[in-house]
Amino acid sequence: METSTTVPESAAALHAGIDALTDEVIDGLRAQLPSYAAVSAGRLRPRVMASLRNGLSLVQRWAEERRTARGTGRDDGPAYGIPATHLDEVTSLARSLPVEDIISAYRIGTDIVWRRFGEEMTARGGTAEDLLPIAETLRAWVDANTLRIVRSCRVGLQGDDPAADRRHAAMVRALLLGEARWDKSPAGFGGWGAGFTGDGPADGYRTERPADDAEAVDGSYEHSALRLPFRARLPDASPPGDRDFRRTVDPLRPWLALDEAGRPLVTTVDGDVAGLLVGRPAGLCRSLILGLGAPAPASGLAIEFTRATQALRAAAGFGLVGAFTREELGLRATVVALPAVGKQLVRLRLAPLAERGEDGAQLEEAAAAYLRQGLRLEAAARTLYVHPNTLRNRLRRFEEITGTNLRDPADLAEVWWALTHRRFHGPTS
Repeated sequence: METSTTVPESAAALHAGIDALTDEVIDGLRAQLPSYAAVSAGRLRPRVMASLRNGLSLVQRWAEERRTARGTGRDDGPAYGIPATHLDEVTSLARSLPVEDIISAYRIGTDIVWRRFGEEMTARGGTAEDLLPIAETLRAWVDANTLRIVRSCRVGLQGDDPAADRRHAAMVRALLLGEARWDKSPAGFGGWGAGFTGDGPADGYRTERPADDAEAVDGSYEHSALRLPFRARLPDASPPGDRDFRRTVDPLRPWLALDEAGRPLVTTVDGDVAGLLVGRPAGLCRSLILGLGAPAPASGLAIEFTRATQALRAAAGFGLVGAFTREELGLRATVVALPAVGKQLVRLRLAPLAERGEDGAQLEEAAAAYLRQGLRLEAAARTLYVHPNTLRNRLRRFEEITGTNLRDPADLAEVWWALTHRRFHGPTS
């Protein structure tokens, strides 16, 4: 059999068995992606089948072009992309599924189709040389569609109604700060009621304002959905403005959670960009400082947003760039989260130096440099522009005055905590 016929015949065989192939792909998606397992097979089926038909049509077109030598198989026509109606369905699906899961689904489906295609090719005497260009074509198609999916899900940040935009931003802020209250009355069931008849902390929210002054939250947010609260800023610490807001949001757009109207759940809190994500951004978002909370329903968002805030402050304070949870920052975030402990350690380890004025400040600076340089005496002395013996003498006096032993790990940890507390909370705290 001529190898030129194996490709279209194999594609035709998969087209003929499209129902079984669709079932196999759906089973694979639901087995590997929990978010897809939560979606009914009936809802997934038309989307999966449309993608399979489009991908197989691409292979058939490529094979025909190769056989007749009339083309190169590049992505230069509608058959190489996602049909407009299917793209609309994908965008709609992204409101209930993480965008990164939709992207993963394309790759999982392609792996299954590629395996089945290889089986059909082998049964017809196809060779590895026949399969390689097909694989490259399919991968290029998946990459192109991945880019289209991400772009299609990047909805606008503002609508045509400034007042509605302000209300939307206030709703997101209320969710993050715990200033919204769930309406448990029959009229408010399944949405956010303007009456706010809940009982405060028992509902999972803490509000420092009277109930009738709380932010009204509309019915566009699904209270049972799991979302990741985040807080982000640019590393250059420039003054907040519209341009910086967009520069901060742009890297996060594929993962921003959307309300039922397709608006991203994002706002500002004290100059930082803040909001909700459908999943952790891939990679480390190296252009941002990003603090993340854990996935939570509406009742737990305020607590997780506090943790995201602590992660952001710790990362920024230590000059770190990327995405971090509080747990990933370890003791750094704990210093931010437990100011009372830090204040006690300042009194214990640093307060005796305050009585000595400028001399005490010099000794504190010596200890701080010693810790910053990983307990390397000569390196620390260079940063202070003093002789190592001078620094050694200052550290000895620091130990005598504060009652600290810098060779004791426990004392060393307490001095580090006290100094770091001062760095975050100010010299008078």
